[in-house]
Amino acid sequence: MKTIIKTFVVALSLGVLTSVASFAEGKPGSRPSTVAAYKVGIYTSVDGKLNIGLDKEKGGAVDVTLKGEDGKIYYSQRLGKNEKIYRSRLDVNELPDGVYVIEITNGVETTKHQVTLATKQSEAPVRLVAIN
Repeated sequence: MKTIIKTFVVALSLGVLTSVASFAEGKPGSRPSTVAAYKVGIYTSVDGKLNIGLDKEKGGAVDVTLKGEDGKIYYSQRLGKNEKIYRSRLDVNELPDGVYVIEITNGVETTKHQVTLATKQSEAPVRLVAIN
């Protein structure tokens, strides 16, 4: 009889420890309570500006950031849970040449778009010599 009670107590203890450990692994607050689905379009204009268009559902926030290779944030915008449409034109002419990342996240899914800025080198004038 004592063996059955000991076995039952050990099994109960292991069950409690397992359930406590599984609850401890979950990080409350790390995931948003509501997640907004979104669609994004990014394109450049002739004058060197970067255009971002984002349509999202109500109910969750979405963050838009422009980061450099070193992780430095050059632009950040948070769309609230009640916003549905976001349009922005970023002037990247003052940024140094390099690779940048536009990161869009709703807290669960993250979309990354790589942007490369490079200054076009002017070519040396070609001299034409002609004899008539």
